[in-house]
Amino acid sequence: MGYRGPLPKNAVDRVNTCVGTLRTSPRWGRLVRRHLTQVTYTGRRSGRTVSTPVGYRRAGDVVTIGVRLPDAKNWWRNFTGEGAPLSLELDDTERTGHATAHRDAKGRVTVTVRLEKDA
Repeated sequence: MGYRGPLPKNAVDRVNTCVGTLRTSPRWGRLVRRHLTQVTYTGRRSGRTVSTPVGYRRAGDVVTIGVRLPDAKNWWRNFTGEGAPLSLELDDTERTGHATAHRDAKGRVTVTVRLEKDA
């Protein structure tokens, strides 16, 4: 049985702040950034720019983000259907791409980002 319901905003904010601090740490940042990035996107309904840290895997120009506890989170829903653009930090560089979210038969959610070619 999976978690149902929203996570408390103050708890989420604390975790995101800690992750952000680790990502920029002179000591641990390089190691942490191999597995964690920050995605930035515009909310479909709110129109606000939002940034959130996520775990990822990369294979060439495709980045895969596995969403943990998807029913307790909303950010990935911005990428359902046709998807939407976003940016993410990879190798200390901001990259842009197009993301689409998919929920499988077991309820797991994956966001797939196809990176734009470097100019």
